[in-house]
This record gives sequence, structure tokens and C-alpha cells, in this order.
Amino acid sequence: MAAPTTVTTPARPDARPGAIDRPGRWIDRWEPENPAFWAGGGRRVARRNLVISVFAEFLGFCVWALWSIVVPQLPAAGFAFSTDQMFWLIAVPSLVGATLRIPYTLAVPVFGGRNWTMVSAGLLLIPTLTMAFVVQRPDTSFGVMLAVAALAGFGGGNFASSMANISFFFPEKEKGAALGWNAAGGNIGTAAVQLAVPLVITAGAGVALQRAGLMFVPFVVLAVILAWRFMDNLSAAKADPRTFVVAVKEPHTWIISFLYIGTFGSFIGFSGAFPTLLAGQFPEVSLSLAFLGALVGSVTRPLGGILADRVGGAVVTVCCYAMMIAGALGAISALGSHSFGLFFASFLVLFVATGVGNGSVYRMIPAAFRVAGAGRDLAATAKAAAGCIGIAGAVGAFGGFLIPRGFAMSTSMTGSLVAALWVFVGAYAVMAVVTWAVYARRGTAMRAARV
Repeated sequence: MAAPTTVTTPARPDARPGAIDRPGRWIDRWEPENPAFWAGGGRRVARRNLVISVFAEFLGFCVWALWSIVVPQLPAAGFAFSTDQMFWLIAVPSLVGATLRIPYTLAVPVFGGRNWTMVSAGLLLIPTLTMAFVVQRPDTSFGVMLAVAALAGFGGGNFASSMANISFFFPEKEKGAALGWNAAGGNIGTAAVQLAVPLVITAGAGVALQRAGLMFVPFVVLAVILAWRFMDNLSAAKADPRTFVVAVKEPHTWIISFLYIGTFGSFIGFSGAFPTLLAGQFPEVSLSLAFLGALVGSVTRPLGGILADRVGGAVVTVCCYAMMIAGALGAISALGSHSFGLFFASFLVLFVATGVGNGSVYRMIPAAFRVAGAGRDLAATAKAAAGCIGIAGAVGAFGGFLIPRGFAMSTSMTGSLVAALWVFVGAYAVMAVVTWAVYARRGTAMRAARV
């Protein structure tokens, strides 16, 4: 009896870049570093995936920030929660979103970028629909409301998986720009939701708070359909969990994560709390202005990377902490004089500084690890830096929980926001000193390398 013949599929060097190789839109051949492959169609496929990824991540940030603009409207809808409870509703989505970031990152190579985008976008229907249900019932207990608010954390996890997925599509020379667009598109979702929700829920008579959740349902469905129809899975997308293990052992991972709490954590925390702060301190002012804080924080993020490339990320980061101290001190002064103009301007300074700082701290990571890993295996150094990016992103997001809770504790214990702002001033001063001492001090290898 003849032995069975084994059929081997030949390599396809002439295959069209981005051609679908298997059902489920799986692409087996993906070579973005090959100039001919990239110019012959690879760039087009990558950009198509990027556009849909930005849209899905934008919705993720919208849902993540949804409670930030809904909470100040709860009293008008008949809810009687305390100030502390309202800040809990703002803070818990950030806590859940930060916790989900690392597992969401690892989900992309397991399920495929297209497949996970469909799943992660579809999961946004849960927080939006449950919110629409509970905000119509003023007798809903605080525990139930807190659980529903926690579901918005699904949107925070989307950022990590979206960034991981897009990083596999682009060559190294274009990866920074692609990830920058992806991040900026997501961050703007925070501003968009704070602009759109007040307009939608007050259209017509009364306050129809359920519209805040329902308005996103068709967009979420559209994102799932677009991902199913136009995105791709890459067989070459492989994640190595060992990168996190390597990064955990590196002290710079934890130093940079600490610094990122001050920048990205402050951006998320202030974005979440700002509408409630305005409503509590200046009830005569329209909440429609609240979106400007998140907007300027989002659009200035690329500026941080640009400045860091020119003068060094550590120098820019120290300057950002100085600006944040000035902004917090301005807000303290404004509360003393009840000056809305000064309060609003001071928070815009805070938002600009956090946005620029987000870009500069992320720029510091590869540079710091190159210096720290001098004389060691380049591949191991690159793995550690990659793991640090994931860990810092997750740890930094916990600031979105700490800042609203800081305001809540300050209000409960002192009846004012001032104590929390002084704590933030102290924290930013410590972070500035740490940044200078470790990365920007003259005569050190880090300073010489313009980390």
C-alpha cells in the first residue's frame, strides 16, 4: 500500500500584500518592513485597519468617560446621592478600565485583532444599555448604580488592545505616527462625550438621561460591522507575556509608571471629575464648557512627543509637572475668590500639561531602557521596554481613580476641594524631583542620552 502523499502549500512570494489567506479574514503573510510589500498594498491595508481601530477606540473612550458627564445630571433626574457617592460613580470606571488593560493587550494575539475589535466594541453595548435602564429609575440603589458604572471600564480596556493591534500592522519607521493617531483619536472621545451628552439629554422638555447611553448604541453596532467587514487578523501578531516578566524586574518600569500616574492618570482623573467640579463650585455655569479640558489635553499629546524628540523627554516632563503645580495653585486661588475665569483657566493649564506630559513620558521609555540596557542583549532590552509600555499604561490609568477619590475625601473631610489640590501639588513636586534626579540630572548617562 502506497504511503499517503503529503501536500505542502508553497510559499507565495508574489502574493498580493494583505491578501486574505484563510476564512475569518486571516492574513498569513505580513511583512511591513519589506519596502516592496509595504508600497505594493501593505500600507493601504494597514491604514484601513487603523481608521476602523481609531473609530472603535474613540467609542471606547466615550463610554469610559460617559459617567463623568452623567453624574452631574443625576440630581436633575431625581437621584439623591451624596457627594462622596457621586465621586465613586466617576472613579470606578477608571479603576476597572486600568485593571483590564493588560488582559486586553494579550487578547489581540490570542483571538486576532479584527476578532477582538468586534468583541471589545460589542461589549460596549452592556454599559450603554444598562445605564439607559437605571438612570430612568431614581429609586435605584447606590450599589446597583456603582456596578453599572463599573461596566463602563470596558471602554478603558479598549485603548490597550487597540494600540497593541495597530502596532503589528506598521513598520518601525511609521509605528510612532500610527500609534499617535490611534491614541489621539481615542482620547478625543472623552471631550466628544462631554460636549454631545448635555446637548442630547436636554433636547426637548426636561432631562432625558437615558439618551446618554442610547445615543451610542447605533455607533457601537456600526463599529462591530465595520470591523467584521473591513478589518483583518494577522497570523504574525504574537505577544510574548515574558516581556511583562522582564519589565517587572526592571526598576525603571516602576519609576516611569509612577510618573505616568501624574500625567495620564491626571488627564483621566481631571477629565472625569471636571464636569462635577464645575457643577458643584459654579452651578451658574453651563456644563457644555467642560469638554474643553479633555479636548486640549487630547490634542496636545502629540506635542509632548515632538518636544521630547528635540530636547529630551525628561526635561519636557519636568516642565509639565511645573505647569501642573502652577495650574493647581491657580485653582486653589480661584476657589478662594470664587473666580470662575481663573478656575477654568487654571484647569486648562492642567489639561495642557497632562497632555504634553503623556507624550513626553511615553517617549522616555525606549530611551531610558536603551541606556539602562547598555552592554546587554538588544532583544532583551526591547522586550523590557515593550513590557514597560503596557505596565505603565495600566498603572497610569489608576490615576483616573485616585483623583476623583481625592476630591471626594477632601470634600467630605474639609468641605472644600482645596486640601486635595494641595496634595496634588505635593505629588507633582515629588514627581518632578524624581524625574530630574533619575533622568535629567547633569552628568548622568540618562541626561547625556537626552532621555
